[in-house]
Amino acid sequence: MPRIRWRARRIASQIKHCVSMRVSYYKLVYSTFCYNSFMSWNLVVDTLTEPMFWLVDRVAKYLGPIMVVLVVMLITSVVVIFYTCLLPHLYNNRSLLTTVTMVIAGHWLLVNIVFHYFMAAFTDPGMPLQEIPEVVSICKKCIAPKPPRTHHCSICDRCILKMDHHCPWLNNCVGHFNHRYFFLFLFYLWMGTIYVSTNGYQLFKEHFYGMKNSPTYVFATTQFFYGYAPATKHRRLQHLVSVTYEDYCKLKPEFDCVDMCWVNGTYGRYESETIGQVYDHPEGSWYHHAVLYEFLICAAVAFALGALMLWHGRLVTRGETSIEIHINKKERKRLKKRGLVFKNPYSFGVYRNWQIFLGFNSKRSFISHVIFPSAHRPVDGNGLKWKMSTYHQPSHNI
Repeated sequence: MPRIRWRARRIASQIKHCVSMRVSYYKLVYSTFCYNSFMSWNLVVDTLTEPMFWLVDRVAKYLGPIMVVLVVMLITSVVVIFYTCLLPHLYNNRSLLTTVTMVIAGHWLLVNIVFHYFMAAFTDPGMPLQEIPEVVSICKKCIAPKPPRTHHCSICDRCILKMDHHCPWLNNCVGHFNHRYFFLFLFYLWMGTIYVSTNGYQLFKEHFYGMKNSPTYVFATTQFFYGYAPATKHRRLQHLVSVTYEDYCKLKPEFDCVDMCWVNGTYGRYESETIGQVYDHPEGSWYHHAVLYEFLICAAVAFALGALMLWHGRLVTRGETSIEIHINKKERKRLKKRGLVFKNPYSFGVYRNWQIFLGFNSKRSFISHVIFPSAHRPVDGNGLKWKMSTYHQPSHNI
């Protein structure tokens, strides 16, 4: 009996060994036909997700013009509502000097927004030339040499100098020659949304909390009139001003001497000899929705643009692009395993990085190149060859 058990164990080990040899053999045959020294899990994932990226690229390519039209329509709608709704409100509730100052500031922001968006959308970000002074790799899709900091855009189907990303809102790549325009467009558009939201908050609050659920009391600044009616049925005289219920209660005793009557559907008090031509009240249904739309769209865009602007500002501070930050992160981990410290060769310090990016070297050039629209070219070269910072390793005496 012990002899039979020993042979059974031996047979099981032989079967296990035979199966293991067969599996190793098939693995060797498979590797012989399919071996690739560049094979990695990253390559496998890239290959599997290639159809998805192809679909996204094609959709983004055809949606680009639609996104540009949408941006133009949104900015135009905000500007039109500001002129027709918010500006008269500012004029009636603030001093003339304050109103003129706000109008000048608003036009300065508008000019910068339009200029930088136009330049970011229609300026060629740059592509490698035939003669490249410095080559770091070969583009696998263009089959052409690539200078430093150049990457291939699958949507534009070409290599872009110092590529940051492809922006569907611009229908253009953000690269070496339009990166500054893109960032300043974000900055001034963010300031514009803050400007509109701040100036329109009081009017928005009145409409959001009171216009739909409670009556509005109105009176004329040049005629002796005030009235009471639902928001959608207001009629007014020239220079009609809306007031809150508390202000109406304070002003009511001053108008008790006049009679009450109907004026084109509005029940109010007026003096017949001072009555003027009656117009539709602007604070009707469309006015109400326009005020709500103006504030909500600007507030939402302000938060989104603020986060995006902080992200790109961080990249500029570190002397990187949206693509390089991932490359440098991998390189930093690789060198850390070897006990080395990675230093970005294109970073020259916080202040100098911003100087290079914005293209100024003095207070005067900062005003002309940043505060006001400027079409100057990048100061850090043509995008084919880059200056690199030098780091001095401290010497240790042995």
